[in-house]
Amino acid sequence: MIDIGFSKLALIGAVALIVIGPEKLPRVARTVGTLLGKAQRYVADVKSEVNRSMELDELKKMKETMEGAARDVEQSIQTSASEFEKDWAQATDFNTTPALDAPASSTVVPAYRHPGKNWRLKRGAMPQWYKSRNGVRTKAQSGAARMARHRPPKFH
Repeated sequence: MIDIGFSKLALIGAVALIVIGPEKLPRVARTVGTLLGKAQRYVADVKSEVNRSMELDELKKMKETMEGAARDVEQSIQTSASEFEKDWAQATDFNTTPALDAPASSTVVPAYRHPGKNWRLKRGAMPQWYKSRNGVRTKAQSGAARMARHRPPKFH
């Protein structure tokens, strides 16, 4: 690297003052300053571009390793899923695997029975026996029906 100290800068300034002259020296110094600024910006841009390309390469490598790991996980899941399917097929195949103590003809698979839930019936979180014990209303009434229910009877 170029090592320029204060003494070398003073020597360069004195030579420039003698060669260029005192009239043109400020304009030349301004031009040299702008050129140095442009050169520094250019070097900084090149450095940032190199850093970006290095980071991009690192990200590509990281992406490839992650994709490889994902493929390995996917393959292991597929192999375990296929093993599970084989085991499940063997466990649920009632015709080929009879019970040990029962004969092959006595293995009976129960028929499907619907759970019989009524989807129209709304079930609350509070049990019905608790509502009836504590006097919680279970049916909604309109305001007029409630007033008629609690109005004293008419005497004729």
